[in-house]
Amino acid sequence: MGARKKIAAEKRKEALKTQYFAKLQNVPSSPRKMRYVVDMIRGMEVNRALGTLKFSSKAASADVEKLLRSAIANWEQKNDRKAEDGELFVTKIYVDCGATLKRMRPAPQGRGYRIRKRSNHVTLFVGTKTND
Repeated sequence: MGARKKIAAEKRKEALKTQYFAKLQNVPSSPRKMRYVVDMIRGMEVNRALGTLKFSSKAASADVEKLLRSAIANWEQKNDRKAEDGELFVTKIYVDCGATLKRMRPAPQGRGYRIRKRSNHVTLFVGTKTND
């Protein structure tokens, strides 16, 4: 690795030490379905976001709720204290496409229809409002 790349990599690594996040990879649902759930909680206070996810009828909300709890635990671990009400917010959250499994379904007259089984990766950042 060149010196310039190594310096850039070290900077990224140092920046991640001050950010509090959790990742969920290879979730077997389409990114579009996951983005509906993610858009509901973007920018919310974490306790309110947990309530929203708990009572959401979307199947993907259970995965995002578990991820949010993990991000909160990461924040508490790095700060050595419990999160208080109204302190933590979902600062950034985004969904990326994961691997797509390609399958064939039998169709009439010897043909085959293509089925794409999509997956996604979710990344969730939490932080305080003063820390943005």
